[in-house]
Amino acid sequence: MQSRMQNPAVVLSDAMPAIQTLFKAVHSGGVEGQTLELVHLRVSQINGCSACVDGGAKSSRKAGVSDERLATVAAWREAPYFTEAERAALELAEAATRLADRSDAVNDEVWDAAATHFDEKQLAAIVLMIGVTNLFNRLNATTRQIAGAWG
Repeated sequence: MQSRMQNPAVVLSDAMPAIQTLFKAVHSGGVEGQTLELVHLRVSQINGCSACVDGGAKSSRKAGVSDERLATVAAWREAPYFTEAERAALELAEAATRLADRSDAVNDEVWDAAATHFDEKQLAAIVLMIGVTNLFNRLNATTRQIAGAWG
């Protein structure tokens, strides 16, 4: 497998600092690091971005996510390893990533479940993590970035 080009955020060098600033903001929102990593990984799985799934698994391990949780995040509904707050974040991540799958993609039930566990600042961080991850997934999948090539 070969990349079509460098990641566009690297080619347009002004883009990477802006994206990194978003990530810094996400991590200042008061959401546990493991939760943010699980959200990133699940969104990347849905989008089939091998580079982000690979990177997400590595960064999740660094954040302390157990092997059981990494192995089952794709099936989080049936796995016993996730807290109710993490489940709400993962459900929000799936709904916000699959916007075209239904007319009311992020319905009140999904939103209210997340809002039960997270305050507005934390919800902002989760929504930004979902959005930035979807951005990277689209950049990487479109240009065929190679899993493991970034370290």
